[in-house]
Amino acid sequence: MSDVEKPEDIVNSFIAKIEARDLDAALEHVSEDCYYDNVPIGDMNGKEDMLQFLSGLLKGEGPVEFEVVRQTCSGNTVMNERLDRFNTASGRSIELPVMGIFEINEGLITFWRDYFDNGMFLRQLKDES
Repeated sequence: MSDVEKPEDIVNSFIAKIEARDLDAALEHVSEDCYYDNVPIGDMNGKEDMLQFLSGLLKGEGPVEFEVVRQTCSGNTVMNERLDRFNTASGRSIELPVMGIFEINEGLITFWRDYFDNGMFLRQLKDES
């Protein structure tokens, strides 16, 4: 359970821990049955599936950055517009505009949905090959 109280603080801490490549600490902010929907790729349930997915972001060398451009919070819902930057395992640099929605219940992220243009992602993979 997180000692951070405000939903926005929980999301910010979660993102900061991913950027620090500390997935164990990041997942301390997530409920056991968290639902994560990475819209163009698919959805998953639970910490273990989320850990496997997020581990893929950390396979590449270099920084992982979720630059929050705009963020708003209403009740237990946090919405942010981000630029997500990371390197693939093969060394390709990726930068994607992302829209994220998080729901916080009892101090934990119970729902996370990200929207982004998968075509843009695939073009970046192709362009850098």
